[in-house]
Amino acid sequence: MIHKSVDWGPWSVVGMARLGDLERRVMEVLWADPGADATVREVAAQMPGYAYTTVLTVLDRLRNKGLVTRTKDGRAFRYAAASSREEYTADLMREALGAAADRDAVLVRFAESVSPAEAATLRRALEAVDE
Repeated sequence: MIHKSVDWGPWSVVGMARLGDLERRVMEVLWADPGADATVREVAAQMPGYAYTTVLTVLDRLRNKGLVTRTKDGRAFRYAAASSREEYTADLMREALGAAADRDAVLVRFAESVSPAEAATLRRALEAVDE
């Protein structure tokens, strides 16, 4: 996985994996229809201005990173997101938390930054985990 800087405002972390702009655009196409897969041509059709070969190269890189899966369909390959956008984002959050010297301090700082609605969501999720 490529390691770059992740810009999370005051929580910028150096060394975390992140999608490049073109990789993110390709993933957005795949994430737009959860559980679906697409050929290179179908992905490229959703990305005007990008050549088929460019999209093919990006999909291959994403597959090598484990972010997309590829299955043979006749003479073509079909690509699908290996996980949802939410799972990918949660993985980034876990990776950032894992890089912290003081995980408790990071969690407290994060909790202080969320909205009341987000805090309620976190409370419900934590209660469900404890059950």
